[in-house]
Amino acid sequence: MTDATDQRNPRATVITVSDRCAAGEAVDVSGPLAQQMLVEAGWDVDVVVVPDERERITWAIMGAVEEKSRLVITTGGTGVGPRDVTPEATASLLNPEVPGIAETIRSVGVAVLPQAMLSRGRSGIVDGALVVNLAGSTGAVKDGVPVILQVASHVVSQVDGGDHDRLRTNQ
Repeated sequence: MTDATDQRNPRATVITVSDRCAAGEAVDVSGPLAQQMLVEAGWDVDVVVVPDERERITWAIMGAVEEKSRLVITTGGTGVGPRDVTPEATASLLNPEVPGIAETIRSVGVAVLPQAMLSRGRSGIVDGALVVNLAGSTGAVKDGVPVILQVASHVVSQVDGGDHDRLRTNQ
């Protein structure tokens, strides 16, 4: 007999970081787009909106992890503006940092839009969950979520003690 929990999709949380969306002055479009893409890939997804405040971002990430999200994607607050603090809020939690994911996302984005190189997004593990920062545009979500989905399930397996060999098909 299979345990009912074995049938559930993995949990993910998308955190939109935006002063204007948090204040109700703008409509969040990047968060729902990320949610749609993750749902289509088999994840159960919540979307949270917080202002560009380091403490609120940190709390949102930790709250998602405490609620058993295995993947947390932030959108917004990764640029060079004075209120862009998502990378700092995230970096304080990462253990370990996994820079290759963020580097690949930047690389993919730059091929479409040179300004993507200005994103300071981070990626890594927070208490068993993969956490990745994306810029706050729909373009960044369209470019970044597929990169994340290439490795998210493997990362979750690895932090749970899984084997590397399941990805090796030609050896």
